[in-house]
Amino acid sequence: MGERGVGRTSAAVVLVITTFVVTGGVLTACGSDNNRATSTTAIWGVSAGTVPCGGKRALTAEGSTAQQNAIASFNHVWDQLCPGKNVSYNPTGSGAGRAQFIAGHVDFAGSDSPLTSDQIGPVAKRCNGNPAWDLPLVFGPIALVYNLAGLQTLVVNGDVLAKIFSGVITNWNDPIIAALNPGVALPDSKITPIYRADSSGTTDNLQRYLTADAPESWTKGVGTEFQGGVGEGVEKSAGVVQAVQTTPGAIGYVEKGFADRAGLPFVQIDTGNGGVPLNDDTARSAVNLANFVASGNDLVLDLNAMYNSQDPGAYPLVMGTYEIVCSAGYDPDTGAAIKSFLTVAATSGQTGLSSAGYVPMPDKVKERLLSAINALQ
Repeated sequence: MGERGVGRTSAAVVLVITTFVVTGGVLTACGSDNNRATSTTAIWGVSAGTVPCGGKRALTAEGSTAQQNAIASFNHVWDQLCPGKNVSYNPTGSGAGRAQFIAGHVDFAGSDSPLTSDQIGPVAKRCNGNPAWDLPLVFGPIALVYNLAGLQTLVVNGDVLAKIFSGVITNWNDPIIAALNPGVALPDSKITPIYRADSSGTTDNLQRYLTADAPESWTKGVGTEFQGGVGEGVEKSAGVVQAVQTTPGAIGYVEKGFADRAGLPFVQIDTGNGGVPLNDDTARSAVNLANFVASGNDLVLDLNAMYNSQDPGAYPLVMGTYEIVCSAGYDPDTGAAIKSFLTVAATSGQTGLSSAGYVPMPDKVKERLLSAINALQ
């Protein structure tokens, strides 16, 4: 599929319960769909000082498995603030989510990649002649999980990953890997790459990272379909976890929250100054390097500065995942409910994300995001 612009980048549901402590203010919950819940700006971080609770009670959405646990968390917070509100989210993968949105079967899509150029016309028709916007709401690091008995620390770099996922490096004790892991007893065993067989924004983000960081070794291109041509393909993030767990010598890519819950080890990535571990701090440092492709309210991210960073405190493989919505053209009840959900998710909803393996969005993204949400019609 074609891409719009240059440098564009494009987890079972677990509810993350967020505890709210109200000090210096009183929270009044919505009594009906047309009321508004109010709270102090300091508590909820909404610039207008209010949490909108208008529109219909139930929304439908589909898409990214990477963000499903975040959506569950947002959903819980939304119901806390606006009782009775709910998003029914079907984690089928980013490609399926975009297709279902374009077909008009769901109110919005969750996607790890933005809309592609060949989707612009169909999505405008779905939005009654209006463009759709890509709104980054969830940031999550991609963990490279592996199954090597007794080996809890493993360092790779972009070049090694490119060669593993394209079949150039096929054994764990390859000299290139050994050079990044001095003193480590690497096994003389076959590497089995595990990749997503379904249309996946996580795949797209991995391939974009490899293209940016190791262009001479990764010449396969980008996109939501895996281009490497080697390994074992499985469906969804849960499938990657299961395949890696049951395959000695395997390595795969999956969102950090899935890796954490499965207890799988994941690699450190050497960006030029030694291995960078994946943790909250290094992921947050990387997200702060994200920029936008263009001005306006279609907030597609440019992550090349993150992918190419040599900052020893920044883990370079973090993706921004989007909610794809009509900028206008919804019926009033649907439009109001979408603005309500997105406002809560972008503010109060960010609080509980770290415990689920995500990274709360930086202020520079939140500012643009809230402006775009406010501009939805």
